[in-house]
Amino acid sequence: MKQDVTPTQNLALFDLDNTLLAGDSDYNWGMFLIGEGLLDGKTHQERNDQFYQDYKNGNLDIYKFLEFQLKPLSEHSKEFLDALHLKYMEQVIRPMMTVKAQALVNQHKAAGDLCVVITATNSFVTKPIATAYGIEHLIGTDPEMVDGRYTGGVQGVPSFQEGKVTRINAWLDARGQRLGDFAKSYFYSDSHNDLPLMKLVTNPIAVDADPTLTTYAEQHQWPRISLRS
Repeated sequence: MKQDVTPTQNLALFDLDNTLLAGDSDYNWGMFLIGEGLLDGKTHQERNDQFYQDYKNGNLDIYKFLEFQLKPLSEHSKEFLDALHLKYMEQVIRPMMTVKAQALVNQHKAAGDLCVVITATNSFVTKPIATAYGIEHLIGTDPEMVDGRYTGGVQGVPSFQEGKVTRINAWLDARGQRLGDFAKSYFYSDSHNDLPLMKLVTNPIAVDADPTLTTYAEQHQWPRISLRS
């Protein structure tokens, strides 16, 4: 059924890691699991560091990374993982949530904008974070689940690079909407990996941006802001 869209309604899309968060929830989830004694420290950290560098360089093999990053989910029950995530939220994530980021979200919500977190990080890690910011809608990379347990695989298209375009279009289509239905569409991101989607919205904003995105934003006169406290 087509959703009713106010002609003047705006769409506000937020990247999560190093944008709304002053840090990376995906990388730090791995480090947290090491600290909990659930992963081998040396082996996992070396691969985690390399994948993170590949991401920053723009040459991450998303499927190899997801095979690596989602495997720990398949080794534990959903109940155990949910309890673990509560601890992760309190110890690691909440210190990364900045006052400026929350104020920005609140500003868009108060204006009646449709707010969505769209992130490459898997939805198990990120859904509670989006909820903590007061954002109902999340588009993340979805870990596959069978019979109540994670398999270590991926369901659907990873929400990464061009995949974010695919995912937001599919999400809007399921609501009977398109990007062009909104008066303005904002996308806040720190990463050049998000350029495919940033180029499609009416109002792209570079947030504490990496060098490549900073250069692109300067060349195209995009706003650049910081959400760090």
